[in-house]
Amino acid sequence: MSADTTSSLRERSRVIVKIGTSSLTDDNGVISHSMIASVCRQIAGLRELGHEVVLVSSGAVAAGVAALQLPARPSDVQTLQALAAVGQSRLMEVYNVEFHAVGLIAAQVLLVPNDFVDRQQYLHARATLERLLELGVVPVVNENDTIAADEIRFGDNDRIAALLSHLLRADVLVLLTDIDGLYTADPRRDPAATLVAEVAAGDPLLSVSAGMTGTSRGSGGMASKMAAARIASASGVRTVIARSTIDDVVRRAVDRHDLVGTTFLGSDRHYSARQLWLAHASEVLGSVVIDAGAERALVDGNGSLLPAGVVDVVGDFDETDTIEVVNQVGRVVARGAATMSSVQARASRGRRTSDLDESSPRVVVHRDDMVVFG
Repeated sequence: MSADTTSSLRERSRVIVKIGTSSLTDDNGVISHSMIASVCRQIAGLRELGHEVVLVSSGAVAAGVAALQLPARPSDVQTLQALAAVGQSRLMEVYNVEFHAVGLIAAQVLLVPNDFVDRQQYLHARATLERLLELGVVPVVNENDTIAADEIRFGDNDRIAALLSHLLRADVLVLLTDIDGLYTADPRRDPAATLVAEVAAGDPLLSVSAGMTGTSRGSGGMASKMAAARIASASGVRTVIARSTIDDVVRRAVDRHDLVGTTFLGSDRHYSARQLWLAHASEVLGSVVIDAGAERALVDGNGSLLPAGVVDVVGDFDETDTIEVVNQVGRVVARGAATMSSVQARASRGRRTSDLDESSPRVVVHRDDMVVFG
């Protein structure tokens, strides 16, 4: 190990490590004790160097499938939630054993989307996780699949890991998966595909919607990891996507001088929690198309989106729903919480404020509830 590497690793960092179902289980969905033991050993190594580590772990549903000896992973929500309840305790049992073997104590933390949206829940979640880290405990985080309603759940732990990196002001996010990182093309179909070593915060690659999907045992894939990288980058967090089976992969990902997988550099622009949610985490339920004048006003100014600049309304949405603001060539200019429904937006589009009915909202999206991509 070089002097630069040793110095880099001894700079205390807060690290979020996420490992997916495909890495934690075999082809039959059975939990891999050896993989969990490896991750726990690597986390222990980081802890010895003074780093704080939070682990985000998938695998509960797959563990439930294996425990009940089902022939395949079901698709209906109720069964999946029941399987998560069966599998979560079994998953934590393995983590408890393997962390104990390396002298560490794990704590189960189950989160839901509201923990990142509601201000009080957000602060409470952060305070609890901060206290666990102060106590020397390794939080093991998963989505609370057992009670989450299908319409208000994350659906994959990549997004949770990225939001946690913002919540806890992490320095590094490590996404462990079953592929080496981001390629120039799908390596399973294109033998000429090459691994992308580094992506800058402003690089167009961050906007790529990767098509590689996850395995039948998990819910993620490269697309969800790219989305997580965008969230983390917007929070100023360096992100690494790498294969979980690479020797010492977690340490190498934390070390800035030992490139492994694909590294996404953090942006200098840091979103607030509310902005981050609107920009990258909330579900988009519709859009409005704006003219060139309105686009200039949003990008160059600091105003709200008024009905006069809207030329079209797409989809059906209600007040407070997240919508995209799109220009006339289809580029997303902004995203925010609507202050009027799609019905009201259609009725008021193109009209000046003075021409609107007294009962009609004056703003389509308020500036305080909007993130402009510009």
